[in-house]
Amino acid sequence: MARPKFSTVVIHILLEVNRQVLLEAQDIVYAPENDRRFADNKSRLGTKGMAPNIESPVEPEMTDIIDGMKAPKREYKLEIVWRNVAIMSGLHLAALYGLYLCFESAHWQTIAFAVFLYVISGLGITAGAHRLWSHRAYKAKWPLRVILCIFNTIAFQNSIYEWSRDHRVHHKYSETDADPHNAKRGFFFAHVGWLLCRKHPEVLEKGRNVSCEDLLQDSVVRFQKKHYLPLVLLFCFVLPAIIPYVLWGESYWNAYFICGMLRYCWTLNMTWLVNSAAHFWGRRPYDKHINPSENSVTIIGAIGEGFHNYHHTFPWDYATSELGRHYNLTTCFIDLFGAIGWAYDRKTVSPNMIRQRKERTGDVNEKGPYGPYN
Repeated sequence: MARPKFSTVVIHILLEVNRQVLLEAQDIVYAPENDRRFADNKSRLGTKGMAPNIESPVEPEMTDIIDGMKAPKREYKLEIVWRNVAIMSGLHLAALYGLYLCFESAHWQTIAFAVFLYVISGLGITAGAHRLWSHRAYKAKWPLRVILCIFNTIAFQNSIYEWSRDHRVHHKYSETDADPHNAKRGFFFAHVGWLLCRKHPEVLEKGRNVSCEDLLQDSVVRFQKKHYLPLVLLFCFVLPAIIPYVLWGESYWNAYFICGMLRYCWTLNMTWLVNSAAHFWGRRPYDKHINPSENSVTIIGAIGEGFHNYHHTFPWDYATSELGRHYNLTTCFIDLFGAIGWAYDRKTVSPNMIRQRKERTGDVNEKGPYGPYN
C-alpha cells in the first residue's frame, strides 16, 4: 500500500518540474498587439474571420543573417539556471528508471504503447509544429489540425505557438547569437544546454522582430495555447498511465514511468538531436557553407527530420528532403492525409533547382553525387 502513495507524490513533483523547466526556458517575448502588421491584419480581417492558413514570411533573408553576424557583440555572461539543471537531471533519472521497469516488470504491450506514443508525439512536432505551423510548407483542414494539435500536446515541448515562434527565430538568425540553440556554442549547448541557462540578449531582442501573428489566427493554436497545461496533464501523463491499466492490466506505476517519463525523455532527445547532431555530422550536398547536415541518426530518430542541409537550404519544402517518402515517416503521414484531401497545397522544390543548387554550393564536387537529382 506504500507504493501508490509514493507514486502520487512522485507524479505531482515530476509534473511540476516538467512544467517549470519549459516555462523557465521559453522566455522570448512576442506581443502581437505591438506589431503593426498584426494590427493591420486584425482590422482588415476581424478576429472572427481570420484565415488559419495564410502565408507567413518566416524564412530568413541573407541580410538578416549578415546583420546578425555583424552586429556588435553585447556583453554577455553565461548564467546557469541551476533549478533547470536539477529538473533535467531528475527527468533523465526518471526515464532511466522507466527503462529499468521495461526489463523488470512491464507488460510487452506497455513498451509497444510507449513506442506508439513516441511516434505520434513526434509527428505532432515534425508534421505539426515544424512543417505545418512554423514553415507553412503545406496546408491542413481543421480535422487534421486538431489531430496534430493532440499529438503535439502529447510531446510536451511547449505549445504550438511557442515552439513555432522559437523555430522561426532559429531559421531567421541561424547560428548567430540570436539563435536560441546556436550550434556554434557547442554540441552540448545546441542539444540541451540552451535550456539550462539564461537566453542570450540577442535571442530576446531579435525574437521580438519575428512575425507570429498568423499563428494566432488559427483557432486550434489559440485553444491549445490558452489551455496548454491542463491539456498536457491529460494527454502527456494521465491518459498514457490510464490506458495500459484499463486495457491490459498494467500498473499505474509502470505505465507512468514507461509511457510517461521514458517516452517523454526519449522524444525530447530525438528532437534535440536535430539541433545538435544534425548541425555537426553528415554530408552537405546542397550548401557546404552552412553547418546543418544530412544526419542518418536523426533521419531515423526524428522520423524524417535529419535531412537538415536540405531543410536549411529549402525550408519551404513540405518533405524536407529530395528523397520524398524514403526514410521519412513524417512525409508519408502528410501524404496519407493528402490522399483524402485533409493536407493540401504541399510545397516542393523543382528537380532543376535542386541540381543547380548542388552544383553551385554543395559538396558533390568533393564527395560525389547525392540523391536522385544530379
